[in-house]
Amino acid sequence: MSTFKLDAVDDGQRVDAALARLAGISRSQAQRWIEADRVLINGEPCRASQKVAAGDEIRASAPDATESEVLPEPIPLVVVYEDSDLIVVDKPAGMVVHPAPGHSTGTLVNALLHHCDDLAGVGGVARPGIVHRLDRGTSGILVAAKTDDAHRQLSEQFHDHTIERVYRALVRGTPRADEGRVDLPIGRHPKDRKRMSVRGTATREAHTAWRVERRFARSRHALLVVLPETGRTHQIRVHLASAGLPIVGDPVYGKSRGATPGIDRPALHAAVLGFTHPRSNQPMRFEAPLPADFAGLLESLERREGLPQGPAKGPAKGSTKGSTK
Repeated sequence: MSTFKLDAVDDGQRVDAALARLAGISRSQAQRWIEADRVLINGEPCRASQKVAAGDEIRASAPDATESEVLPEPIPLVVVYEDSDLIVVDKPAGMVVHPAPGHSTGTLVNALLHHCDDLAGVGGVARPGIVHRLDRGTSGILVAAKTDDAHRQLSEQFHDHTIERVYRALVRGTPRADEGRVDLPIGRHPKDRKRMSVRGTATREAHTAWRVERRFARSRHALLVVLPETGRTHQIRVHLASAGLPIVGDPVYGKSRGATPGIDRPALHAAVLGFTHPRSNQPMRFEAPLPADFAGLLESLERREGLPQGPAKGPAKGSTKGSTK
């Protein structure tokens, strides 16, 4: 049984919503756990719609693992690290993390089920092994759990913001300062439910820090190192756009909805992921180089600036709050 202590972020939330976030499961799955009497609030049974408060304690018992409803597919994976507890991959841009309407096959979960014989059922049949997600258009480092215990412990680290996450983003605009941060809550867009917004409904606290790694004055672009301190949906894309620094190639939050030469997705890359290993308690840190489309776009900007060309630098050092080293 897993125990979660609720903080101010969860105050006023429904039990199913709070449990889904804390346990790294879907909201419908959280509702099934509650209906099966597997969830207690402060030691008492609860309803899915019941509101929780900061300081409350949720105790949840996950059901026994069942065979995944998602089929394995022999999709190539770039495996950065793997052991009996977890697997770290370099996700390519264009790959959806888990099955969803319109993407029932070809996802990272399909690939993981083929690669890992013992993954089925871990964390739920619809999203086995998934602890966190990257947007379809975002490339970079992602960790998946191979056991229920690893899933629980990694989910808790994401909840407690002790994960180190460093992104690189190419944005339109030239920031006046060398660094900055956005501290604006994020929620669903009031008119478009597929989008998120800093002026949305049912917003939740969100924080993103950034600093300039390289400026391209002639084309008015900048390469940023981005350090998200929370993990809201589309957080980096929404926050940078709200700061007047939309990510190049972003068809949803970018100023230009047309295609960007050299790249057909948001120029956003999850460069670094650091966490504590769930079994050994040792700090682990993984880096992924920029993919070809992103690196090629930077080279084209360097040519326009008349700068010396060469391979893109590796991820700049940086950490989120409470990162492990």
